[in-house]
Amino acid sequence: MKAIDNKELILALDELENEKGIKKEYLLEAIETALVTAYKRNFDALDNVKIVMDKQTGATHVYSIKEVMEIAKDDALEISVEDARKIDKDANIGDSVEVEIVPKDFGRIAAQTAKQVIVQKLREVERDIIFTEFNDRKGEIVSGIIQKADKNIVVLDLGKLEGIMPTKEQMPTESYHVNDKIKGYVLSVERGEKGAPQVIVSRSHPDFVRKLLEFEIPEIYEGLIEIKSVSRDAGSRSKVAVYSKNPDIDPVGSCVGARGIRIQNVINELNGEKIDVIEWNSDPSIFIATSLLPAKILAVDIKEDKKFAQVIVPDDQLSLAIGKAGQNVRLAARLTDWKIDIKTETQFREMLANGESVEEEKNDGSIESKNVENEDAE
Repeated sequence: MKAIDNKELILALDELENEKGIKKEYLLEAIETALVTAYKRNFDALDNVKIVMDKQTGATHVYSIKEVMEIAKDDALEISVEDARKIDKDANIGDSVEVEIVPKDFGRIAAQTAKQVIVQKLREVERDIIFTEFNDRKGEIVSGIIQKADKNIVVLDLGKLEGIMPTKEQMPTESYHVNDKIKGYVLSVERGEKGAPQVIVSRSHPDFVRKLLEFEIPEIYEGLIEIKSVSRDAGSRSKVAVYSKNPDIDPVGSCVGARGIRIQNVINELNGEKIDVIEWNSDPSIFIATSLLPAKILAVDIKEDKKFAQVIVPDDQLSLAIGKAGQNVRLAARLTDWKIDIKTETQFREMLANGESVEEEKNDGSIESKNVENEDAE
């Protein structure tokens, strides 16, 4: 029986191996598997079929696997021992032999199937390449054109694939419109439908502020200034703690820039979100006091074992230290990773007079609602 020849296919597979790095053996195995399915579907065959492609010529050999019987009763599945020994002289009853066949029009079906498999495998490889490329870009900033925008999701065209910005990663103060160009922070890269890579981007993540500062401030990018921590209420306010080992470098001044031009560029990208840049200090008392700026701090009493700080402020600084709806102290607590309780000088003196001890009022860095009565004094 004559095999189905396809030298062009082998040449194409060789080219793919050289250009795309897809092993020819891998593609041939995938094509052979697909051909078995195509054979059974197109010929309504119940045969046990094996298909082998020659790696050099592309010749396609189709074999029907039959069980050796004394007398064959089902020609599709069985072969007599007499006929079997014409193929394999050592064949015995109960063995299996491979009978080569050439199904009518199977050459056309084989060519179509091979093409479909190659296209599918090429897509899979390209998806893997793109997935790896963007997976390596986690933690970076990308730019994209908005393709879709509604209250639940924003879809970005990032060039090679889509970026998805879920509601929780959007800034609550921003509106998004189709065809707008925006930046986003690559939060993760996931497999979407049919294995296609999907980039999850964020504009609300604290590290979005961190990366914007890296781009805007050369000293951060070059490692002369280190961003120690960032806390953020997206769209409203962020606090950033910076530090430099070099005593000749003013980390806060370098980040703010002359007349505030450097930090203003970041604020503009965040549509007016306020950014407080403070200097990190290894002394938690100093760091906590600085983190509560612009409020003036009289004293900070810390409990190292509980990472709890009791902060004393002048009576007229309480609302400023707390911030509107507790924002200032909440951001300070996140920035420092300390629980913070704020008391006025009067409250503290009354506690001492009554012999009361300092107690933690909240575990999230905020204070009791009785202390948040005044509007933000900022």
